[in-house]
Amino acid sequence: MAHFLVLSSPLHGHVNPTFEFARRLARAGGRVTFLSSVSAYRRMRESPPLEGLSYASFSDGYDDGFNFHINNDSTKITMKSAEDYGEQFRQAGARKVSELVRTFSDEGCHVTCLVYSILQTWAADVVRELQIPSVALWIQPAAVLAVYYHYFHGCDLLINKLEIDPEFLVELPKLPPLASKDLPSFLLPSDPYSDIREAFRVQFETIDRDLKDGKPKPRVLVNTFEALEQDVIRSVDQLDLICIGPLIPALPKKAPSGSDYMEWLDSKPVSSVIFISFGTIISPCTRQMEEILNGLLETRRPFLWVIRGSDTGSDSEIRSRVDECGEGLVVPWCSQVEVLAHPSTGCFVTHCGWNSTLESLAIGVPMVCFPQWTDQTTNAKLVEDVWKTGVRVKLNEDGVLEGGELKRCLEEVMEGEEIRKNAMKWRALTREAVEDGGSSDRNMRAFVEEMREGCSS
Repeated sequence: MAHFLVLSSPLHGHVNPTFEFARRLARAGGRVTFLSSVSAYRRMRESPPLEGLSYASFSDGYDDGFNFHINNDSTKITMKSAEDYGEQFRQAGARKVSELVRTFSDEGCHVTCLVYSILQTWAADVVRELQIPSVALWIQPAAVLAVYYHYFHGCDLLINKLEIDPEFLVELPKLPPLASKDLPSFLLPSDPYSDIREAFRVQFETIDRDLKDGKPKPRVLVNTFEALEQDVIRSVDQLDLICIGPLIPALPKKAPSGSDYMEWLDSKPVSSVIFISFGTIISPCTRQMEEILNGLLETRRPFLWVIRGSDTGSDSEIRSRVDECGEGLVVPWCSQVEVLAHPSTGCFVTHCGWNSTLESLAIGVPMVCFPQWTDQTTNAKLVEDVWKTGVRVKLNEDGVLEGGELKRCLEEVMEGEEIRKNAMKWRALTREAVEDGGSSDRNMRAFVEEMREGCSS
């Protein structure tokens, strides 16, 4: 039996798809050991047991979790603190990977393949020395992978021109014309986190290494599905992109009850509620929160808004205004998949993280896109101009989404028959990809079988 060691960063946006990948590997017949930090392990240990799947963890010095949260009212996380944390994670993780490989070998269940989530290239270096193959799991769309690939393979000067000339559009193979606002933000020199670009450079150097060694096309497992990005998947000829997504939790067969927010949703008409959630890392500043609330109130529609307790100093004021209006509900947390799947949910105001985007596509909920950084900007471009399941907000000269603009976008999405029709189309295609015999299901099973044959030969 093929034995996969699956490694993930502890970031929510990495753990969730990587863990779902591990579960599907196990269901496809592989033996899987899922590895991450103690803080990530604590978040998933309550998951239902699954035959073939086990867990391992290591301490990265932040067993209660490293605070990746960025509040736009305050100073950003410094690159130094993030780099220091990343180095601790790398050193502790490298020791654990080596230890696990030796232990499994002594027990007679050798590791057949390491699958590592995006940017964890140090793990590929560790197992390479131990003569164990590795495969990268790209947890963003294939379109974003293609943009990075072309940037690091000769198109950097062309892409850099975008920030110099706002009217310039770059055309890359099989991608829509891209303006600077459509690029992954780390590629823009002005982005405060552009130093992260170097980690992506290392990622592609690691992938390219197999080509230099004369091996077949490097494989990359991609969290997408063939119908969604059919042309883009074939636009990077040098790589073998294997679509195994969407890596999202199984959709609830019916909306559960018992929580306050689900009971609140039960009381609302079908497709009437605006759902607002911006992920776990970046939060809007106080002024932006106020503009969002103004736009919501102007629509006179019911809304469910996720505002974590640490989001803003004006949190209590926002909550008070929501309570007074009688139209909305603010919660510190909710099960996003369950809310999106509820019949009363009519649209999703989202930061366009790839997990959230895939969940919205899979459930058929139209989107109002308010991207912040990294791949979210490109995801929003795809939602609006390629898949046509939502609209992207326009910011004012200060980079703020004004309430009137949010209202305009909400009305367009809530009333847009074509957008809703497209959402239903992608909902059907998304579910088709992951069901038994679907394209992603076939690709996953073929990958497991290939590894099984490799370890038995």
